[in-house]
Amino acid sequence: MAVCIAVIAKENYPLYIRSVPTQNELKFHYTVHTSLDVVEEKISAVGKSLGDQRELYLGLLYPTEDYKVYPCLILKMFRKLHNSFTDVMCNPFHNPGDPIQSKAFDGIVSGMMVQTG
Repeated sequence: MAVCIAVIAKENYPLYIRSVPTQNELKFHYTVHTSLDVVEEKISAVGKSLGDQRELYLGLLYPTEDYKVYPCLILKMFRKLHNSFTDVMCNPFHNPGDPIQSKAFDGIVSGMMVQTG
């Protein structure tokens, strides 16, 4: 399953970061923040060029040599995470742009994380 899950705001800052407590926890936070910089660079480069503005794929954000990636598992997890995120955003007591502090969302993310112990 997942070792790190992050939710990013449309303004390109993290709303939620959770990783499995390991010796690599700092590395995962660094990877998330580095990916934010890559997204910022790619978006600004697209704005300067006359290319197709509808191109939403930003390319690979991190090296895949460290971890195995299973596309069908990612889609299943993404759908579950997206549904939970939608529930958080539809909550009338949540202010968009604030960090996510939902116990239900945290429970969904915990279920996706690799269990250690």
